[in-house]
Amino acid sequence: MAETAFRPFETTLDPVKTRAILREALDGAEDGELFLERRRGEMVVFDDGRIKTASYDASEGFGLRAVKGEVAGYAHSTEISESAIKRAAETARLAVGDGGGTWAEAPAGTNRKLYTDADPISGHSFPVKVETLREIDAFLRDLEPRVVQVSASIAASLQEVVILRPDGIQVSDTRPMTRVNVSVIVEENGRRESGTAGGGGRVLLDGLLDPADWQAKAREALRIALVNLSAEPAPAGVMDIVLGPGWPGILLHEAVGHGLEGDFNRKGSSAFAGLMGQQVAARGVTVLDDGTIPDRRGSITVDDEGTPAGKNVLIEDGVLVGFMQDRQNARLMGVEPTGNGRRESYAHIPMPRMTNTYMLGGDADPGDIVADLKDGIWAVGFGGGQVDITNGKFVFSCTEAYRVKNGKVGAPVKGATLIGDGATALQQIRALGNDMALDPGMGNCGKQGQWVPVGVGQPTVMIGGLTVGGAQA
Repeated sequence: MAETAFRPFETTLDPVKTRAILREALDGAEDGELFLERRRGEMVVFDDGRIKTASYDASEGFGLRAVKGEVAGYAHSTEISESAIKRAAETARLAVGDGGGTWAEAPAGTNRKLYTDADPISGHSFPVKVETLREIDAFLRDLEPRVVQVSASIAASLQEVVILRPDGIQVSDTRPMTRVNVSVIVEENGRRESGTAGGGGRVLLDGLLDPADWQAKAREALRIALVNLSAEPAPAGVMDIVLGPGWPGILLHEAVGHGLEGDFNRKGSSAFAGLMGQQVAARGVTVLDDGTIPDRRGSITVDDEGTPAGKNVLIEDGVLVGFMQDRQNARLMGVEPTGNGRRESYAHIPMPRMTNTYMLGGDADPGDIVADLKDGIWAVGFGGGQVDITNGKFVFSCTEAYRVKNGKVGAPVKGATLIGDGATALQQIRALGNDMALDPGMGNCGKQGQWVPVGVGQPTVMIGGLTVGGAQA
């Protein structure tokens, strides 16, 4: 490998000297790397007929990690220089101490590219973005006289990373991200309700700024708001639930996905700890985490340790068969890394994280699944939620849901929350639709203060016996 400048971006670092510093810093460690990052981002928000915010930010820095056993030393800086790396090396070494360790095998290489490396920010001028947002606002107000407020945003960013290991391995990745979001408030007889739609991915803005695309998002946000305008108070009690396809997979992500991350299971703090090879879900339920889907929001060509992204089966036909792993937890658990070592930025240490987590579809017709619901809720949109990783207990609020009795879809309901635990919910899955879909590209996942983009997905699913918290008994 030629000792050239670090790609994809140029620095003043001398590659030979930098590797020497890194080798000295990681002497006696079992694993570690130098993570270089440069990030640029732009966001324009148009609210109530005017530009509310217009921001552009740029950052760069590095993080140096030394790993030995369960211990990791980490130091980072916004200054990319040999002197700063030397200072970071001295700090990271404190966690390693003296004494040799068995150096971990380097990640496998890949020539795969899952998304463009073009800059989505520079592809369209600022006036074009502002005018698109004005058009979204005008489109919704012309479409529906009950619209009283419109908020729309365009976001684009580009992250460039280089991962350098002391054994000479160098991995780079250039990661674009874009999103268009539309929110609308409608009013009738003094009652106001809102609806939101949006999405994007690791793509350029061309498609998202196409009127056909943003008009579809605007219409969907308006549809949800108008549905909620006629919603009745949600009932409360234990009942069967049908979840719609796509974005409702966020419940799967939170209630089940975090519990299948390697660190929680190694430490025994997950509700799934010690259950490998056992039946943890109903027959027919297969759950994957797949970072290899082209252009998706949660996809990564390589993770933030340099391991190529994987298509990892977590639950197969109801049986727990795998966890999501970074390099450290995989080594400690005696398994292979799965390409799930992710970090928010150079200032954060990597840990096992989800990418695109979804449940495969079955063979049932979605309409038949709803028709089989005797007395329950059909939930097709979700807002915020909370989950306790140790026991899998979750609480999720519905943004669009309907009362169903004897298979007949009734009035929309407002204020419905779904309460349960992930392990039990998996066992109570009674039907899987043939309409598996991924979300439109809008997810962010938080863990230990770090946020990363993710994707979710599922088919129409019936779950028996969830607790619904509502406005009346």
